[in-house]
Amino acid sequence: MKILAFESSCDETAAAVMEDGRTILSSVIASSADMHAIYGGVVPEIASRKHVEAISGLADEALRQAGVDKSDIDAVAVTHAPGLIGALLVGVSFAKSVAYGLGVPLIPVHHVRGHIAANYIAHADLEPPFLCLCVSGGTTALVDVKDYTHFEVLGGTRDDAAGECFDKIARVLGLGYPGGGPMDKMAQGGNDKAYTFPRAHVADHPLDMSFSGLKTAVLNTVHNAQQKGEELNLHDLAASFAAAVSDTLVPRTMEANRMLGYNKIAVAGGVAANSRIRADLQRECEKVGAKLWLPPLSLCGDNAAMIGCQGYYEYLAGNTAGWDLNAKASLDISKG
Repeated sequence: MKILAFESSCDETAAAVMEDGRTILSSVIASSADMHAIYGGVVPEIASRKHVEAISGLADEALRQAGVDKSDIDAVAVTHAPGLIGALLVGVSFAKSVAYGLGVPLIPVHHVRGHIAANYIAHADLEPPFLCLCVSGGTTALVDVKDYTHFEVLGGTRDDAAGECFDKIARVLGLGYPGGGPMDKMAQGGNDKAYTFPRAHVADHPLDMSFSGLKTAVLNTVHNAQQKGEELNLHDLAASFAAAVSDTLVPRTMEANRMLGYNKIAVAGGVAANSRIRADLQRECEKVGAKLWLPPLSLCGDNAAMIGCQGYYEYLAGNTAGWDLNAKASLDISKG
């Protein structure tokens, strides 16, 4: 089964052709990050306009690279939630027109479900049930993946997402947008105990998290130093921040694993590329004999291959949409 998939939830326009869910025939991405970097973050109107400019050409390029014709496509999958509403509408509208024109099923895919599915592409042996730590610019959640289309959120952030904090701190430090990669590089060789930052706990909810206090503490440290004319060691600052994020994510992930008893843990989303988090999770999993699946860096960020993969399993479960499919800025993963 060949699925033409589209992703346009934020600032990447992406198209892919997937075969039988887990095989990438093609995957192409056009990013508008360089334009958003001017403003230090994503400008929704710019993102939407860039999607409109790119999506048709990317669809043709995905088909060309896959070596297939439009008539070979069996279904069309598209991210319909969550994300920037204008950006999502571009993808949904285009995907609907393609599916209608080809006379094939239209498959709506939840963006975070797609990130989880990126692990299926990379790891042929991974099958539900398992625990997944989902960490990106808009999501930080611990998800019980009961089946390919059955999910339950066990805990998550009460405020800012971890990835959002990386981006905002990187902007203040002049590292540009997106901030995850530059922050990770800056942290290499830094002293992660040089600065003391908070690790928040949510009373009576051991799997929930909060990053707003951490973000504020780091920003205050930077601003205070600037006001006093003091020089900060940016390597130490980045390393200390990464340690605080990891110390928030990893213990809760291991506690959720203990509660579920799967001893199978996957990580998904852009922040899954962070070297400190990957290393800390690997170490803790080895301690308890849990198996850890990490997506390759190429599949951590937004892409359409992951949408086509999840779309395959949604199709098998009968989760297709009519021509009235609409985009949604927010949607619980369990209702995706």
